[in-house]
Amino acid sequence: MLHQLETLCTVTDGRYATDAELRFFQDYLKTARLRFGLYQKIQQLEPQIIQQVLATLQAKDPMLLRMGTTDMTAKWQRDTVRTLRYAATALLIDDPDIFKERMLIWFQTIMRSFKTEKSCHETYLAMQAVVRKCLTPEEADLICPILDLSRAMFVAQ
Repeated sequence: MLHQLETLCTVTDGRYATDAELRFFQDYLKTARLRFGLYQKIQQLEPQIIQQVLATLQAKDPMLLRMGTTDMTAKWQRDTVRTLRYAATALLIDDPDIFKERMLIWFQTIMRSFKTEKSCHETYLAMQAVVRKCLTPEEADLICPILDLSRAMFVAQ
């Protein structure tokens, strides 16, 4: 949305926007109430979502959040909460591009330096499953593509 507004301002410099140029804004307004409510719902459900994702990961692979003998669960939790909050903001403003540019590329660089792509990939895969259980299908359809963008950033190359 922010990128689209910026583009609209640039393209329409000195003139009024056409109906076609304003369509993205009208589309956003159709989902604005749902987005606002979902943003607040994710905020309330955050502890439950994080706990369920952690339980899923630990059940799948108890060693996934370990680096040698070091338990990385606390760091994983901080990183996962941060990413979920940024994803919720991207959902709210309908701008996954800003999420990718301002959060995911930076986060991907750090996680790759620690060679934790697998745990990141598994985290955001599990998170999509968890939110599908916690949210309505309509809500999940808004947030899951953003979470999938997070997961896709960590596909092993």
